[in-house]
Amino acid sequence: MYLPKEVQAGLDAARKAELKKKNRLRVKAGGEIFKVLRFREDGFTLDVEEAPHLRGFVDLYDGAKHLYQCLVIASVEEDGEMFYEFKRVTAASDKPALDYYVEEDTPVALVTDQRE
Repeated sequence: MYLPKEVQAGLDAARKAELKKKNRLRVKAGGEIFKVLRFREDGFTLDVEEAPHLRGFVDLYDGAKHLYQCLVIASVEEDGEMFYEFKRVTAASDKPALDYYVEEDTPVALVTDQRE
């Protein structure tokens, strides 16, 4: 089906606006934050007009919750979206990594009697 360029551009802009509105995912790279249009198991897409060709480490957020630290590379540009492929994805944790085994019944704190 043939559509005039202006109509097609309007439809594409409306589709992008709808994707941005319904998706809470964000990518933080170099102090800048970009809205994720689509998220897949092997990567994500950003609006090609707003995002640079990212390469390297980025952080992926769902609202304020830090989900992943990712190593990405710009892969394919299609329909005004740039696809960024994951080279590595590491789940973010709010606890430090443990370098030792913790027993199940290990005390979590030391309580002393302060009445003396």
